[in-house]
Amino acid sequence: MFDVIAKPFGMLLLWLYNLVQNYGVAIFLFALVVKLILLPFQMKSKKSMMRMAALNPQVEALKKRHEGNPQRLQQETSKLYREEHVNPMSGCLWSLLPYPILLALWRAIRFPLTTMMGVAQELVGEGGAIYSKLAELGFDLSGNGAYLQLQESEFITRHFADFSGLSDKLVPINYQFLGLNLAETPSVTFWTNGVTWAAFGLFLIPLVSAGLSYLQMKVSTAMNPAAQQGQQQMKSMNFIMPLISLWIGFSMPASMGVYWIFTSLLALVQEIILNRFYGKKLEAEQAERNARFRAREAEYERKRAETERLRAEGQTRENENTSRKKQVARQKAAAAREEQAKQAKGAKPKDVPPSQVGTRRYARGRAYDPDRFQGSGVSAEAEQTEDALSPAAPVQAPAPRTAPFVEAEEEEFDPYSAPDEGETEASDADET
Repeated sequence: MFDVIAKPFGMLLLWLYNLVQNYGVAIFLFALVVKLILLPFQMKSKKSMMRMAALNPQVEALKKRHEGNPQRLQQETSKLYREEHVNPMSGCLWSLLPYPILLALWRAIRFPLTTMMGVAQELVGEGGAIYSKLAELGFDLSGNGAYLQLQESEFITRHFADFSGLSDKLVPINYQFLGLNLAETPSVTFWTNGVTWAAFGLFLIPLVSAGLSYLQMKVSTAMNPAAQQGQQQMKSMNFIMPLISLWIGFSMPASMGVYWIFTSLLALVQEIILNRFYGKKLEAEQAERNARFRAREAEYERKRAETERLRAEGQTRENENTSRKKQVARQKAAAAREEQAKQAKGAKPKDVPPSQVGTRRYARGRAYDPDRFQGSGVSAEAEQTEDALSPAAPVQAPAPRTAPFVEAEEEEFDPYSAPDEGETEASDADET
């Protein structure tokens, strides 16, 4: 599936090689074409990053203003980016585009016969015509190296007359550039067979690519210090990217290291040009932004002063669009202020409920009614007087109810006791 992406890049690299007949120059032209294709996206990314760097002072001011309220800080920061037409993610997305292209180019360089030239896999695979001819001419096919097809392409170039009739898509490619074989992988053991330019030059390619990558990051940081202050994590990129280029140079064919060198050089030139181009534009935008900010602050101050004046004159009116909750809160606050003003003048507080005891507004309960138990023998005035004399007295628990029927004690009957007067009269009446 990855071949679908790699084949167009391989065909472009082969077309450039046929155009200049030099593998190193073809790689440089390939890097230049890729840079031109990505230039509009990288310009957009660069502009967004520089705008974000210019907004860092305002973002820091928002952080101090809304410290402890991350939700409000996020809302205000998003509003600021939206007003300034800045997308924080645009600077990161476009900067990642060169890496899929790098992988596609590595695939094309690794499989020059099938990906770059478009030779059928049946001819290259075991039992195919090209495979059989390689074995017949003494090429070692037992190796399982990752770059076996690259070695086959070198062998076919040296014996191209023997392979020309097997496929019309085969192209002889000379991998030499400045006396270096770009099909080989650089190694740190170049001195084992003696110090030669062919070995020492391959060893230098990863070092040069890492150095140029580091220089590009330093130049980008030096030309845009505001971005470095706002994004401290970018400092680690000054070391990560050179290490990645160093690893690529020593683990892949030298042609990949040469491509990385050309890409870093073009990126360095692009960085200088874009910084100068957008620097002047952003200075004008910053001056306009500052003027707009000062005008907005002056308008806020004027409105605040006007509101204070109208409030002092009593000419303010409630906003009809305010929510019901805020309206109720305002009414309660106004009533509380009015009550405090009256109490300060010595007036009795109004609407004192009968349940209030001292400062406790509902000490007897919200549903307390002083006339509820009329005729109980205790007047409401006496009860209020008693509560006023002892406002902090604890409420005693009510006495337990008595049983509905209580049996009276039986009196001992004395037949010799004199009867009551009422009983004597009742007896006489019965006898009569």
